[in-house]
Amino acid sequence: MAHIRKPLGAAVALNTAVFMVEAIAGVRANSASLIMDAVHNFSDELALICLFLAYCMAVRVSKSLQRSANLFNSVGLIAVSGLILWQALNLLLHPRPVIGWMPMTIGLAAAAGNWGVARVLRPWQAQNAAIRLAYLHNLGDVYVSLLPALAGVLISISGLSLFDPLLAAVVALWIIASTVQEFRRSGEALLWPENVTCAHVAMSEVEAMR
Repeated sequence: MAHIRKPLGAAVALNTAVFMVEAIAGVRANSASLIMDAVHNFSDELALICLFLAYCMAVRVSKSLQRSANLFNSVGLIAVSGLILWQALNLLLHPRPVIGWMPMTIGLAAAAGNWGVARVLRPWQAQNAAIRLAYLHNLGDVYVSLLPALAGVLISISGLSLFDPLLAAVVALWIIASTVQEFRRSGEALLWPENVTCAHVAMSEVEAMR
């Protein structure tokens, strides 16, 4: 397990940078789409930290931490996404000024950072369902982080701030749908990792995710 700690540690560090930059920029720019993506990355952050600790501790504690990581990356993420979806809908009715260039540039930087996290995790995503879920989420985050960038472009062109909460709502809905789908597909493996070995991961499924 020691050989997996280094890439997991690198993934945690890179994801931390993405989350912090997005959160600060989202608050300063009044950008709901950036804040939504930052919350998503924060959920991934907690999951990645749990995974990293899981590979540093005894097997019994490790399985518990993996289960916690999976829960952070599923049930909690759905709940937070639902809350921000409600806030985004409220902002559609009562829009506020958004600094367009910030979600545009930070969104592009976040997409690059999420690609980096996914690239670090990719060689290890067949090891267990927890790493696979983290890999898939960060791979999807590459495209999700482009939505705040799109919001910034549309705001800069049109001057209409409503594009930001609109795309924040799209991000929230995508996160909820994709998380439910992955949880339905791999729910047993995610909640009971002690019952799953690497041999149980179908190679056809792994290839389909590449």
